[in-house]
Amino acid sequence: QRDYNLWTNTNSNIFIMGNYKELKVWQKSMELALNVYKLTNEEKLSRDFAMKDQMRRSGISVPSNIAEGDELDTDKQSIRHFYIAKGSLAELATQLSLSNKLNYINEDKFKELDSECTEISAMLQNLIKYRSKK
Repeated sequence: QRDYNLWTNTNSNIFIMGNYKELKVWQKSMELALNVYKLTNEEKLSRDFAMKDQMRRSGISVPSNIAEGDELDTDKQSIRHFYIAKGSLAELATQLSLSNKLNYINEDKFKELDSECTEISAMLQNLIKYRSKK
């Protein structure tokens, strides 16, 4: 069962914008970015410089856009950045799939990271819905 609650703290002051570090989706995307860095340091992926660089850029883009979006003045601006983060997740999922097909990463690692991408994307969609209703 997935936990799509948006915040780690249910204190009412957390619901204001600018507390991105309290967003579970930011925390999970930071973990994903770290996992991507670790993965791209492994032997097979580390030799494909283009794939390594692109995967890292996609991975970093997700928490960066969530943080930037949460710090902006309006929900409309925030939502735009949350959609960019979703796009970066789709890029990363594609790169993970290709890396798996190229035998850079095994099936289990691919499924694990692909599942993380799917979960974070769903969490972002919930955050977008929440910010759209305000």
